[in-house]
Amino acid sequence: MKIKVINPNTTLEMTKSIDDAAKNIARTDTEIFSVSPTMGPESIESYYDDYMSIPGILDEIKKGDQEGFEAYVIACYADPGVHAARELTSAPVLGIAEASLYLASILAARFSIITTPYRMKTVTEDLIQHYGMNHRVQKIKALPIAVIDFEKNPSCANLLKEEAIKSVQEDDAEAILLGCAGMAQFAEDLQNDLGVPVIDGVVAAVKIAESIVDMHQATSKLKTYDFPEIKSQSGLLESFSINKK
Repeated sequence: MKIKVINPNTTLEMTKSIDDAAKNIARTDTEIFSVSPTMGPESIESYYDDYMSIPGILDEIKKGDQEGFEAYVIACYADPGVHAARELTSAPVLGIAEASLYLASILAARFSIITTPYRMKTVTEDLIQHYGMNHRVQKIKALPIAVIDFEKNPSCANLLKEEAIKSVQEDDAEAILLGCAGMAQFAEDLQNDLGVPVIDGVVAAVKIAESIVDMHQATSKLKTYDFPEIKSQSGLLESFSINKK
């Protein structure tokens, strides 16, 4: 089984952390290939970054189908471009926010999400509403640090741990969701310290992707996620023109 894990930003240090998390949980017969697009923001910390990352994601999906990948994971908690990516391929496409929310809903009655930075709280709220999880999420906590700080400053783990403890002790959260792919490296230690499920979206998405492929399921092409219509694109998007289904 070949799974392509796409880190939508161009910070390769984060891609390496994501790759480690994915490979540590994947089966021995699953090949994980983690990449950053050749175009896009260095980190995703706003709606603008979210949208600017999507062309690079779609480019990696297009290349991935040519290379024979059987599933894709979009490793950003904003789940950028997930729906468009599902139109480009028959292979399952997993967003790490969606995967973590669905998995958490099986393991815990209520849970909290810790994300970063502050302005991403609204993005996360929108996602929760879209996925119909408002009644399960106790609280969204945003840390006052940048996404790439997790790669540059390991002491950020202390702040993450403090907020996670508060979520369990004060907010009645029965599980913690890590709302940034850059936090993947801290999930196991946090779970051991807290004694409740701590779910990293990359891990959740990889395991769900393996299950979907094992069940020989694919993205439905009946209506909504059918391949894009044949049409040309202009200017910077010319290479994204659809010539055939």
